[in-house]
Amino acid sequence: MGLLGLVSFALLLVQLVLVARVILDWSVTLAGPAMPGSFRSKALDVVYTITEPILAPVRKVIPPLRAGGVSIDLAFIVLFLGISVIRSFL
Repeated sequence: MGLLGLVSFALLLVQLVLVARVILDWSVTLAGPAMPGSFRSKALDVVYTITEPILAPVRKVIPPLRAGGVSIDLAFIVLFLGISVIRSFL
């Protein structure tokens, strides 16, 4: 596996962590907040620690889209699609 393969693999890992973030965010929406010390709480902490430094700069450029009482995180969508495009060229 060359350098491009490693970069592609690293980007794949980032995408997987982003998918985990979506799943955990929906678990909070559907099941309520996680109990302190629970597996879900610890998983949320780990996933947010990994993804927030990547998403924060994108959010500064592309703020969330507000539609009534709902906010859609466009930064997440742009980042995920951007990684997909980059991986398709590697």
